[in-house]
Amino acid sequence: MSAPLDAGPFFHGTVADLQVGDLLVPGRPSNYRPEVLMNHVYFTALPDGGGLAAELAAELVGGGASPRVYVVEPTGAFENDPNVTDKKFPGNPTRSYRSTAPLRVVGEVTAWTRLTPEALQAWRDRLISLPPDQRGEIVN
Repeated sequence: MSAPLDAGPFFHGTVADLQVGDLLVPGRPSNYRPEVLMNHVYFTALPDGGGLAAELAAELVGGGASPRVYVVEPTGAFENDPNVTDKKFPGNPTRSYRSTAPLRVVGEVTAWTRLTPEALQAWRDRLISLPPDQRGEIVN
């Protein structure tokens, strides 16, 4: 796998209500497959990529969960996310990363591009159209 392309800033999308200084740590359930405990914490160098992750997580959690995007800093080494890099999008154009070390929340982004209802539906349809064995497949 190639070396990470970015030095930051980095973003993490979620429905969790976090504060500056909080740590995001591995070992938590996946936003997309709650039965899977994640060995890594995922993040991106694109604020709107964090927004997409947050909106998909809110969609899956339901109950009116609010999508949020946080500015984060890795506390240790990180790598290109193999779930997208060279597997789905050669060369990491999504600028997605993961780490086994915690991410520290250093702020919240309030100005990110929200998905239109049509775009969110397109993502839903795309996820549903995958064969069951590929839906939510995670290289953990």
